[in-house]
Amino acid sequence: MGSTLTPYLLLALLAGGGVGGGLVLFVAALVGWRRQTKATTAVSRQVGRFLRRRAGAALVVGLVVLVVMRWPVAAIAAGLLVMFWSSLFGGAAAERVALARVEALATWTESLRDTIASAAGLEQAIGASARTAGDVLGPYLVALDDRIRSRMSMREALHRLAADLDDGGADMVIAALIQASELRGEGLREVLTDLANDARAKVAMRNRVFASRAGTRRSVQIVVGVIVVMVVGLRVFNPAYTEPFGTVQGQAVLAVVFGLFAFGLVWLQRLARVPAPNRFLVRASTGGAA
Repeated sequence: MGSTLTPYLLLALLAGGGVGGGLVLFVAALVGWRRQTKATTAVSRQVGRFLRRRAGAALVVGLVVLVVMRWPVAAIAAGLLVMFWSSLFGGAAAERVALARVEALATWTESLRDTIASAAGLEQAIGASARTAGDVLGPYLVALDDRIRSRMSMREALHRLAADLDDGGADMVIAALIQASELRGEGLREVLTDLANDARAKVAMRNRVFASRAGTRRSVQIVVGVIVVMVVGLRVFNPAYTEPFGTVQGQAVLAVVFGLFAFGLVWLQRLARVPAPNRFLVRASTGGAA
């Protein structure tokens, strides 16, 4: 191989070997490594479907960039950009899902409070709330009601609900229900009212944050689009200016530049996340509650 990338074979093999590791690192950065529960398993399935759906488009874009620009590193970067575009520059759908979950939790807590206020027992209140719950929490609450009807202890059924939801905010409500089911004391209505008000306040706060981020998200998309158009335009209309990047050394420098750019985007995305409350109602490996 000379000083220029005429065959592209060696560099393509080296770059292809890094694609698998790059995909794993991107998924780990965007999703994170977590203990495998039912909720995290569902997330893994969603990530798998997402990768399969975007893989075809990313492959096509990467091949087009390779033919037009003849830069393997740029082709790989373009493919990764297409594959993870919605994760890096989107986030609106995920935020709406998180908002819907918090709002559904607040609605369920209010439903329990109002049903208990009508002199109904906790078991009856859970059954009534399960029948009127929406799509977000409905399947989990129906499963909880079925467990209670099958003579499972209330504590065990609620612990399984906490494991299914895998949410720190839900742990607060479930812990109050466990305490009420064992102590049978008064004050559950007041506790549920406070928890529902707290959830409503979180919904209002997240709505304000979501609205303020819309303009910033659009600005980042415009900046990335301008950079991509500028690089492609220089390569197509002024190839002599970008000729140094056609060497092995130039591709290595380009890989470093793209890597730093990707690191910055992932870092900004992680900083923009709303931290979820830590869970405390979890099970130890021995089966007891921790």
